[in-house]
Amino acid sequence: MAGKDTPLMQQYSRIKKQYPDAILLFRVGDFYETFGEDAIRAAAALEIVLTKRGNGSASEIELAGFPHHALDNYLPKLVRAGNRVAVCDQLEDPRLAKGIVKRGITELVTPGATFHDQVLQARTNNYLAAFHAGKQETGVAFLDLSTGDFHAGQGPAALVERWMRAFSPSEVLYERNASASVPGFPGEKCHRTRMDDWVFKAPFGQEKLQKHFGTQSLKGFGLEDWPEAVTAAGAILQYLELTHHHEVGHIRHLRRLTAEGHLWLDRFTVRNLELIQPMQPDGKALLSVLDATASPMGGRMLRRWMSMPLTDIGGIEQRQAAVQAFVEQPEIRDTVRNLLSGVGDLERLASKASSLRILPRELAQIRKGLHALHAIAAATEGEPAWIPFLEGLVPCDALLAQLDRELADEPALTVARGPVIRAGVFPELDRLRDLRQNAHAALDAIVQAESLRTGIPSLKIDSNQVFGYYLEVRHAHKDKVPADWIRKQTLTQAERYITPELKELEGRILEAQSGSEQQEQRHLDALIAAVAREIAALQENAAGLARIDVLASFATVAEENQYVRPTWQEEFALEIRGGRHPVIERVLPADQPYVANDLTLDPKSAQLLMITGPNMSGKSALLRQTALICLMGQCGSFVPATSAHLSPCDRIFSRVGASDNLATGESTFMVEMNETASIVNNLTRRSLVILDEIGRGTSTYDGVSIAWALAEYLHEHPHLRPLTLFATHYHELNDMAGRFPRIRNYNVQVREVGGQVVFLRKLVEGGSNHSFGIHVARLAGLPDSIVARAQSLLAQLEQRSAAPSAPGETEMAPQREEQGVPVGAGMQLSFFQLDDPVLLQIRDQVLGLDIDHLTPVEALMRLHEIRKVLSGKG
Repeated sequence: MAGKDTPLMQQYSRIKKQYPDAILLFRVGDFYETFGEDAIRAAAALEIVLTKRGNGSASEIELAGFPHHALDNYLPKLVRAGNRVAVCDQLEDPRLAKGIVKRGITELVTPGATFHDQVLQARTNNYLAAFHAGKQETGVAFLDLSTGDFHAGQGPAALVERWMRAFSPSEVLYERNASASVPGFPGEKCHRTRMDDWVFKAPFGQEKLQKHFGTQSLKGFGLEDWPEAVTAAGAILQYLELTHHHEVGHIRHLRRLTAEGHLWLDRFTVRNLELIQPMQPDGKALLSVLDATASPMGGRMLRRWMSMPLTDIGGIEQRQAAVQAFVEQPEIRDTVRNLLSGVGDLERLASKASSLRILPRELAQIRKGLHALHAIAAATEGEPAWIPFLEGLVPCDALLAQLDRELADEPALTVARGPVIRAGVFPELDRLRDLRQNAHAALDAIVQAESLRTGIPSLKIDSNQVFGYYLEVRHAHKDKVPADWIRKQTLTQAERYITPELKELEGRILEAQSGSEQQEQRHLDALIAAVAREIAALQENAAGLARIDVLASFATVAEENQYVRPTWQEEFALEIRGGRHPVIERVLPADQPYVANDLTLDPKSAQLLMITGPNMSGKSALLRQTALICLMGQCGSFVPATSAHLSPCDRIFSRVGASDNLATGESTFMVEMNETASIVNNLTRRSLVILDEIGRGTSTYDGVSIAWALAEYLHEHPHLRPLTLFATHYHELNDMAGRFPRIRNYNVQVREVGGQVVFLRKLVEGGSNHSFGIHVARLAGLPDSIVARAQSLLAQLEQRSAAPSAPGETEMAPQREEQGVPVGAGMQLSFFQLDDPVLLQIRDQVLGLDIDHLTPVEALMRLHEIRKVLSGKG
């Protein structure tokens, strides 16, 4: 700033230089102000008025602000808009300050580092991530500051991408000079924060972690040989210091991320199966169907289970046994769910207590949660299936007794706003409270006594910050004021006085008020400290209750939707009877039942099912429901079927739908090929692959050839036999079942009745050679003239395709068949093969043009002639 800036703006500039990338909320009196570029950004995000200070002068600067008491309303909006926000408060009483008021940063709130309830989503973890790309592998770490959940790992880029997708961080830290396009880096919605390169050093990271956890090494975390993971985790702890998060005792564990033990889902599959978010604004995701959890902790746990399903049969069956017990004992399930609904967010409340950010009413919620914990433990006692999920619960009897004894039944929001500590517990606090209450009664007595003594009927008593308590007399009665009253202020219609007795009483009131507040705050701090000491137990309790919540939710959803418990086997195969799509069946009208289907996949005899059928027949739903049934089962849920015999998949791949990626300039076909390449390059022995309409983004014969080659590759792989569902419109692919022993043809039944197509949506064995595309076009509402013309052209094309092959093709066909390539691959359909004389005439004219020597004028004349031909004037 210029030298003529005011002391206030000079102070602002000094503080702003320390946080150049953050919006600085600068406390000035009763307002938080923003200046310059910060004001422009804040005004846009908060929809508040943007003004200017010093209009027209050399020091003109933009200005936007809001009242300090509205901070909790405006701060979350700034953070949700992707901003880092530095809160600068007044650190001393302005009335006592000599010169400029001392100010400093009291909190730096970022999208990934916050405790604010208005910023956090109750049923979603809020992870802060850091990554460090080493020479061979990339290290990554994730921390949810609001819960203390801390993880670190390292591996190849594909594995880091998987973890990034599973944790879905809201902010990512990386080196200032590193590329933000490292594989696995999350999307644009994630806030990106650069840090100095010196932070991303393994020795520094190790020192930060050992200091935080109080250890001599990192062997206990399994990270001693993972320098990149240690570097990333250390960067997160350093960032917490920079953002003024110093009370972080609730971060007690650092869990090692591994590639094993969980189902691998690439980003295409997560999107295509609509696991967490629907692809369309009015769509419905699987999460919304399965989430009947009663607590925020359970909602977050369910998301984690869905993002990283198990691959261990023992762990899966343990979860499903607990679900079965809840299904068989609905009374206990309902009791548990009712109790869980009153627990609140015990996990985040415990973290708030440990970081000294908890409010009295939130302490009351912890007390309520602990009482619910005892009741849940009692209700579930004796059921072996629930023991593995509840054995870590800690009763916290001493803490609960202290909260019951000391905390008021309905504590005020803060000490200044009312009672927080229960009466009758601390004698000194009770004495000061009585003194304060009696002093107020004494004020009323003074008013009555002075009114009788002076004969002033309208005498009233009040106070302000300038001269405390006073007596106010209207001018009509000022001649009755006694000589011992001291006049302090004259108003338009009244005068204000004080008396020695009133000042003495005021002293007692202030002493009682400040004394009682100090006493109450001291006892409240002791309660918070007692809760913080039990952080380990509270976190264990929160995790146990979250697990039970998810299992009870699975049971509730299973009962409501007639799901069944699947059986499991190590040998890789799937057999589903009466399978249904869990989302589609929920959104169908009540009078329209979902058509269930049977399906078997076996790497020995039915490794790849080639499924044909028209659009709208249900092919895509069948593919998706198979993948969802497997995924739901591996989460521990029951599944939508009459029976299911499953094997754990270690990877599920999905290539369905088609869309351009305009941001990267990729066509529909390029997107399709990228996703297909990702599948081929990451296959394993226990992969489930669902492919829908491979090759439709290019010409017919190119598409047939690519689809054929891909199916052949999946079947003929020398080491792998991934179970595959392959839906296609290319009826030529039905020929593969006769050439490859583990390919089976299936089709989704339709029936043509009176020229109309009826979709039966039933999967039956055998191929289909009719797509019914023109019938679907009619259903979509295309004009009859277009539909009729399409039928005519289709008849011509079918007639032409049945004609003898052109010279040279006959000799080529056997060779192509021997190579497993469909006859006709590599050829394009010609626009001029249509039997239309007008089109043939135009073809002759175009082919006769000498384009290389054609002038623009001649080209226009030729176009004019072609138009005359088309209009019938040629």
